[in-house]
Amino acid sequence: MKRLFARTVCLALLCVAAIGCRSGAATENNMDNAQTTDMSPVRVEVETTEGNFTIELYGDTPKHRDNFVKLASEGYYDGTLFHRIIKDFMVQAGDPDSKTATAGQALGSGGPDYKIDAEIVFPKHFHKRYALAAARQADQVNPMRQSSGSQFYVVTGSKLDTAQVAQMEQRMAMGRLQKVFNELAMNHRDSIRSMQMRGDRAGLKALQDTLVAEAEAKVAGEDAPAMTQEMKDAYTTVGGAPHLDGDYTVFGEVVEGFDTIDRIEKAETDGRDRPKTDIRITGMKVLGK
Repeated sequence: MKRLFARTVCLALLCVAAIGCRSGAATENNMDNAQTTDMSPVRVEVETTEGNFTIELYGDTPKHRDNFVKLASEGYYDGTLFHRIIKDFMVQAGDPDSKTATAGQALGSGGPDYKIDAEIVFPKHFHKRYALAAARQADQVNPMRQSSGSQFYVVTGSKLDTAQVAQMEQRMAMGRLQKVFNELAMNHRDSIRSMQMRGDRAGLKALQDTLVAEAEAKVAGEDAPAMTQEMKDAYTTVGGAPHLDGDYTVFGEVVEGFDTIDRIEKAETDGRDRPKTDIRITGMKVLGK
């Protein structure tokens, strides 16, 4: 696995300087959330044209919890569509542009004029079936993995067998190595940029080898496994989307009305994954803690 990892990062130092420039220059509008010590979960009932379901918003992702409660209380989601559905993966909603969307209109870019700082509590919260998570833009334009101010998805996914779980666990371990390597590389971005400008490939290769060794040593010293037993049990019994773990904020889960999510998932969709017959959120009720 180490040789494979070394090959996957062979070009990383060539792009890390550019990534560093983008992340430093980015101007994201964050939601102005007051600091809170309240770690209580909150339940919200979601009413849809396919039936109702209830979600529990986790207390340890308070920015996402409070934002969702605020929008639900204000009626922000009323009339919005489940605009993106991929069977055996997820159902997505929360785009305000969908309220008045015409048939076939592309959706998925709408939302309030702010993003929410990532609250990735992994491996405690992961992408098991019926997990609630925040949509976001890709890493290339959103290196801090900030969440959309309103769009969310409920995981449906599929079950994995033990061999698939083992394969996914290895892939996640590789992903962890890559993440640590990238963090180390970012600390050397000025040196990397200088070597790039000089065309010092030998220097870049030597630094890369050093950082690979440091990343492998750091990950080897961690106690946490790439995939917990709880995750393995969930992915082999109810299923989910483990390839998203650690990259998106999971901030709740469906606790009632699972059959509604099952019906929504089965909707016939067009080439953009939008349901051919609109599935609409008609209202939300904050039930409390």
